[in-house]
Amino acid sequence: MKPLDKILQTARQAPRHIVLAEGEDARVVAAALRAKAEGLGDITLVGRHDIVGDRLREQGGSDGDVRIEDPATSALTERFACGYHQLRRSKGVDRQAAETAVREDLVFAAMMVREGEADGTIGGAVATTADTVRTALQVIGRAPDAGLVSSFFLMMLCQPHHAKKGAFVFSDCGLVVDPDATGLADIAAMSARSYEALLGDRAKVAMLSFSTNGSAAHDRVSKVVEATNIARAAHPDLLIDGELQFDTAFVEAVSSAKAPNSALHGQANVFVFPNLDAANIGYKIAQRIGGATAIGPVLQGLAKPANDLSRGCTADDVFHMIAVTVVQAAAR
Repeated sequence: MKPLDKILQTARQAPRHIVLAEGEDARVVAAALRAKAEGLGDITLVGRHDIVGDRLREQGGSDGDVRIEDPATSALTERFACGYHQLRRSKGVDRQAAETAVREDLVFAAMMVREGEADGTIGGAVATTADTVRTALQVIGRAPDAGLVSSFFLMMLCQPHHAKKGAFVFSDCGLVVDPDATGLADIAAMSARSYEALLGDRAKVAMLSFSTNGSAAHDRVSKVVEATNIARAAHPDLLIDGELQFDTAFVEAVSSAKAPNSALHGQANVFVFPNLDAANIGYKIAQRIGGATAIGPVLQGLAKPANDLSRGCTADDVFHMIAVTVVQAAAR
């Protein structure tokens, strides 16, 4: 079974309620109808009721297929304004500002999750990543056991030309610019948990560098080594090695030559990059030159699931992110 099919199967076995913040977008509507039809759970579309209804009918659906919440008229808005005011009053947000804020689609959707009206939320098809992530951080907040909030891309290598097939996690490709050793260790642990929740297989974590087992000496290499040691100490059951160059972590023959004692043996499935530069460049090379399917950025370390989309996403991309969000919610 292909990894994406496995995620979809897992989502169907434990459907959840997902709220889509950009319900007026045709791609989002198409994905919502497909997710509902394929049994991934209940879907709420946030937006102006008449426009969302028109989009549904254009896609062959109707108002009854999914739930529509218009922040301007919703029965939830008053309660959300009160909750948002309590949440943000220490940041200078007064009641009037709170009432204005919860009428914004991203904030309303995030408040649905915070208040238990939905299990997870998705935005970013229209809004920027900065706005989507900021709203999730401010409204949903960090999980108590997370040192920081980070992100990953789920990279699918399923095409005939891919010598090694499967699903791989690349992190952090979209959020933390330059984590210190402690932050990098936290990203590694969260990424491993995310991989295991989504794929149901054991995570094998490679801490990437331009050096393998001391082949180069530099402060940036030392940071990766320290992060590996911190992660090992905090999570003794975690299968992790570093510092490793990518080919050593990915190719068994190279691993045998460069790191014969590595516990990964070139079979890593979670790749933790040393900074955002390397991670973002790396996933885009894999996607655009290597032909990998990239799903993300998926956020990790939040109290409840909230995920981002690319503004260039397709309806299929939104559908797949719904499935990922359902599995994240079910794993909690």
